[in-house]
Amino acid sequence: GDLLVLNDTRVIPARLIGRRPTGGRVEALLLQPLEPDLWEALVRPAARMRPGQTADFGDGRLNARVVEALPGGLRILRLSCDEPLEDILEQIGQTPLPPYIKRPEPRPEDRGRYQTVYAARPGAAAAPTAGLHFDAAALAAVESVGASIAHVTLHVGLGTFQPVSVDTVEEHEIHSEWCSIPDQTAGA
Repeated sequence: GDLLVLNDTRVIPARLIGRRPTGGRVEALLLQPLEPDLWEALVRPAARMRPGQTADFGDGRLNARVVEALPGGLRILRLSCDEPLEDILEQIGQTPLPPYIKRPEPRPEDRGRYQTVYAARPGAAAAPTAGLHFDAAALAAVESVGASIAHVTLHVGLGTFQPVSVDTVEEHEIHSEWCSIPDQTAGA
């Protein structure tokens, strides 16, 4: 009668390094799409990316224009490109690693290692780290003792990177994240 519920979100290579028209470096972490070409993103340096300002990523293959400035370095970006965005992200995007993994440069193996073995639905800016220790053998062992496995999708976002910076936890504002619970999972 046991049920193991797994978050099948898939981390997208949402970390982009680019240039502003002045030549200055800019970094954008795509958090969630609001429309097909409109994304909420965490941008650095946020102070230099005000509404109307632009940046290029991947030698101009992806362009971003700031539509709106939100608090905390968040920006609404209008993205434009000549190829499907997913293809460009696969080619020029980096896996967004948590701040406690400190290295000067990302490694090619990050894409595979910072992903659960059951990741299926692209959209997360961070992995559901509680599931990183599962491999195919562990999941088979769960089922072999009679437990069932079900899936939900919660696209882990900015909230996972934001430390609590207030004295009273009730004052901490949590960034919203998209989720889906299939009827079959809810029934289980």
